[in-house]
Amino acid sequence: MPIKGTIFDADGTLLDSMGVWSRLGEIYLDSLGIKSEPELSTILFPMSLEEGSLYLKEHYVPHLSREEIQSGILDIICDFYKYEVKTKKGVPEFLENLRHKGIPAVVATAGDTSLLRAALERLGIFCYFNGIYSCGELDTTKKSSYIYEFAACSMGTKASETVVFEDSLTAIKSAKRGGFYVVAVEDESSIAERCEIKKTADNYIKDFSDFTDFLSADENQPLK
Repeated sequence: MPIKGTIFDADGTLLDSMGVWSRLGEIYLDSLGIKSEPELSTILFPMSLEEGSLYLKEHYVPHLSREEIQSGILDIICDFYKYEVKTKKGVPEFLENLRHKGIPAVVATAGDTSLLRAALERLGIFCYFNGIYSCGELDTTKKSSYIYEFAACSMGTKASETVVFEDSLTAIKSAKRGGFYVVAVEDESSIAERCEIKKTADNYIKDFSDFTDFLSADENQPLK
């Protein structure tokens, strides 16, 4: 089946951004001149912003309100996306190749669309996407395949002819359940689950630098 559409996750797939999320607490405390415990990233990573802010208040900055802590953390995130985040290796070239072949691309993200747009515009790749869809706006999560189905519908493509690029095991499983062809993109944040990711996804890449492995020159179809 020829490839007729592509769907890209943002954080950890298009963007080399997961590192800042895992170190947010440490970065925030550093900005206040406070040294954090070595295991802070592990403690905070599974928490929501509200939960993490409360933990920091209770253990490090009791003189600040939870709202002040959240505001400081959000400022760090905003600055990172607006001024610092970079693409994964080979992303611009891969997107240009897709455009040359006439294959549309959209983004399906669990993140904030305004920050993502700012990052994509700064990096010069926003022009390659026909749309950006977020879990928040669609009232869903990536535990469901709905966001991929919605994104494919926006391009007028069927799941079986649409490639989803993802880095997390949960999202990869959801896209597979939706009937999509899934290419897993390696990210440091998912290394612990790499074996299962490789078993679940249809293809696995370390980066986008060798896009010819996943788009046939003549038939525009994913390799089996």
